[in-house]
Amino acid sequence: MAVVTVRELVEALKMNIISGEDYLDREITVSDISRPGLELTGYFNYYPEERIQLFGRNEHSFMSKMTSEERLLVMRRLARDKTPVFVFSRDLRPEYEVIQAANENHIPVIGINTSTTHLSSRLTTFLQERLATRTSRHGVFVEVYGLGVLIMGESGVGKSEAALELVKNGHRLVADDRVELYQRDEYTIMGEAPAILENMMEIRGLGIINIMTLYGAGAVRQKQQVNLIIQLKLWHKEDKYDRLGTAAEEEDIFGVKVAKITVPVQMGRNISSIVEVAAMNFRANDLGYNSAKEFEDRLTHLIESNSQEEG
Repeated sequence: MAVVTVRELVEALKMNIISGEDYLDREITVSDISRPGLELTGYFNYYPEERIQLFGRNEHSFMSKMTSEERLLVMRRLARDKTPVFVFSRDLRPEYEVIQAANENHIPVIGINTSTTHLSSRLTTFLQERLATRTSRHGVFVEVYGLGVLIMGESGVGKSEAALELVKNGHRLVADDRVELYQRDEYTIMGEAPAILENMMEIRGLGIINIMTLYGAGAVRQKQQVNLIIQLKLWHKEDKYDRLGTAAEEEDIFGVKVAKITVPVQMGRNISSIVEVAAMNFRANDLGYNSAKEFEDRLTHLIESNSQEEG
């Protein structure tokens, strides 16, 4: 099961440690956030103790009107074994009883100077990405004209060479050789490089090269949505290939359908140019223009015209 430590959360969102610096290795296992308004009134029937407990202006104002004994009692009930962290937005300073109850149960208290709604969104997004189920694919992932294109195929088919040519043409590398995929939401699959391979590319005969060092920071991207999969396949004359572009393919990744095309590879084909055209055509289709349908309409019109002339 994927986990995120409070320390990783603090570092990623540049948060402030109010208390409990020795407890930052506590683990966060769910991406949902809890704002314990009902719990502060004493209602604990459905308290989600495993979630981050986020205190905003409303919760802080409510606690300030409690007596010291009431605050300590309710905070001790909030501080459970599974509770990972207490978070305060807007640079609010927690009452002493909050710190006391947190320290008693080894729970860190952290804060940041941002609105509660914005902070809740940032926390959820970060945790969803870090806690998402992941899978690896062998391939090269590039950003072409703003679209994430995952190039797949057998070893030695020319994936990395095509990606290198794309980078030279001004596009950006996300990952080479191994691509980590995860689901950001019900419609979106994201891809990124494993940490050890970030910005790196393997070119046969040259070895490992650092794309950012050679081409600058603008030639790489940390993560990108997967919009299109291009499957490179060695050309065989007995195989049949889609000549018109009407046979739509899709690949299922975590239940999300991603558009896919198969491109036959043979001597003399400029794979990088084909990838660029595929990305532009995908965007055109997404905007409602379909070249294959236009050709079919023209063909149908021609057949009808010829039929009328013969008649």
